[in-house]
Amino acid sequence: MAIETTIPEGYMVNSQGYLVPVEQVKPIDIARNDLVLETVTTFGVMQRAMSEMKKRVMGDIDAFVEMSAEQYGVSLGGKKGNITLMSFDGIYKLQLQISEYITFDERLQVAKTLIDECIHEWSDGARSEIRALVNNAFQVDKEGKVSTSRILGLRRLNIDHAKWNQAMQAISDSIQTVGSKSYIRAYQRQGENNWKQITLDFAALEVE
Repeated sequence: MAIETTIPEGYMVNSQGYLVPVEQVKPIDIARNDLVLETVTTFGVMQRAMSEMKKRVMGDIDAFVEMSAEQYGVSLGGKKGNITLMSFDGIYKLQLQISEYITFDERLQVAKTLIDECIHEWSDGARSEIRALVNNAFQVDKEGKVSTSRILGLRRLNIDHAKWNQAMQAISDSIQTVGSKSYIRAYQRQGENNWKQITLDFAALEVE
C-alpha cells in the first residue's frame, strides 16, 4: 500500500525523493512535469471509464443472451460462450470471446513417457520429424512451463498406434482450466466481407 505524503507549498519532489524549492526548478522542468501529470491523470480517468464500460457491456450482453434463450424456455446460467451479435442493418457487430487459460497436471509426464516409448519402438528414419516435434513440444520456457499450443498440437498428428493414442488420452486428461478472460470487440463493415475493428487501443488509434 502506497503511503501518501503531503508536499509543502512552494516545493517539488525530485526523482531522488528530495524536496526542491520551486524557485530552484527550471521553468521548462516545471512545464514538463505539468504536462506529464495532466496527461497521466487523464489516462487514469479514461482507464476507469473504460473498465466501467466493459463491465456494463458484458452485463448487457449476458442479459440479452438470457433474454434470447428465454424465448425457447431455456435458462443458460453460468459462463456464456463465444458470441457474435449483429445490428439489424448488418453494418455493425459485437463479438464476445472467452479465452481459457489451461495447464497440465502430472499426467503430462505420463504422456511424455508413453510418447518416448513409441519413438523408441519406431526405428525407421521417417519418424525423425515426429521426434523433433515431440522434443520441441515438451521444451520449457524460462519459467519452466511448456507451450500449451505445442502440446495440444500433438493430438492433431494422424498416428494410429495404441500406445500413442494412450499418450494422447493422458494429455487430454491432464488438462486443467485455471482461469479465463473475456474480450469484447466491436466492428464496422467496410465492404462485402471486410470488417474494421472499432479500436479502443489508445496507441493504435489513427489521428486525423
